[in-house]
Amino acid sequence: HIHDPGAKHVHGYRGVVAHQRLGAPLTSLNGQLVTTAAWTAIEVARSLARPRALATLDAALAVGVVTQIDLTTAAEAQAGRRSIVGVRPLIAMADGAAQSPMESECRLLFRDSALATPTLQHPVLDDCGMPKFFLDFAWENAMVAGEYDGDEFHGTALAVRRDKARTAWLQERGWLVVPITADDVRRRPRDLIRRLQHHLITRAA
Repeated sequence: HIHDPGAKHVHGYRGVVAHQRLGAPLTSLNGQLVTTAAWTAIEVARSLARPRALATLDAALAVGVVTQIDLTTAAEAQAGRRSIVGVRPLIAMADGAAQSPMESECRLLFRDSALATPTLQHPVLDDCGMPKFFLDFAWENAMVAGEYDGDEFHGTALAVRRDKARTAWLQERGWLVVPITADDVRRRPRDLIRRLQHHLITRAA
């Protein structure tokens, strides 16, 4: 899918669909006119459900091509367009520290459930004071960590052994690690939130 800024349309290229977006801000990339990164991120986000929309904004920030100010400006420029009202609140939530779409989806669930906001990619130091592991979600005061376990990176036998060694190392330093799966987020979200809330309350007491 490409944006054709003028009256011309691309024909004859298999797999290419041209969209006309009059008024979209343009920039040049390798000699080709393209819509700006912030505009594109907002436009893509408008076409997606909230979890994936947030993941899109997170990804745009993560690669360093936009700032939150850029996204806010682009959203203002798209005022009145379909679904822009739902995208605006997500801009304030967007965080480039998220490392996967499912981590973005987890954060949205936490926010919607009024769970305390965790720190993303919290470093845990080794005995030499160097970062050894980075926690997906960390509630430092309670020393509770949420770790998203996706099948792609955590499903092999080697990955399982590494995860167990990692969890044991963290437990020795006082961290309680709560594993999170896609089923927890999408099929059993209330159970996940209840579990996290229980640990946050009991360990903070």
